[in-house]
Amino acid sequence: MKIKIDVSLNVGKVVKTLVLSDFILMAGWGFISPMFSVFIVNKIAGATLATVGITTALYWLLRSLIQLPIANYLDRSEAEKDDFYALIFALILAGISAFGYTVVRTVPQLYFFQVLQAIAFGIYTPSWSGIFSRHLDEKRRSFDYSLDSTAIGVSSGVAGLLGGLISQRFGFNAIFVLGGTLSLFAAFVVITFPKLIIPPKVSNVTEMRDHRPPATG
Repeated sequence: MKIKIDVSLNVGKVVKTLVLSDFILMAGWGFISPMFSVFIVNKIAGATLATVGITTALYWLLRSLIQLPIANYLDRSEAEKDDFYALIFALILAGISAFGYTVVRTVPQLYFFQVLQAIAFGIYTPSWSGIFSRHLDEKRRSFDYSLDSTAIGVSSGVAGLLGGLISQRFGFNAIFVLGGTLSLFAAFVVITFPKLIIPPKVSNVTEMRDHRPPATG
């Protein structure tokens, strides 16, 4: 018995666009994530390992509390304009929060930008998933999700390796600037394809998945 394995990347244009934006965004935060706790302890006045724990909890708890009401709000309309604009806003806010870490010197400042980051990804998760799920290829839904997961894994892994090398060579601000720049570039990728995303949904699929960005604490 022969088993045919199809690894063709012949997927829909919207799926390609969203996977590409996801790849870029997660690469940006992949530079930051592995080094973030080191940055907190070494560069922020008065920060301790407890600060790292508090920062992580603040991010994940706030992000988790935000994304469900945002998802409910976006689901009220079958049109994709609200999802599209929410996605753009989330990516821009993620970029701002990454750039913001370059000026962080105190623990309260750290918490402030963690809140911005949590809000950004709390909006990003349902808006990205809402659009993506409507444009899944009818016969390749599992492949579409796996393609995005693979893109995230590759970008995060490579960026994690480079992030350590870059921060060691050029300092922490370099990885924050890279993270912010790539977040904004991900927004640009989505903005350049509005006609692909804004039209009415092409399927009745409303499923969502746990689309989690890398932890930063």
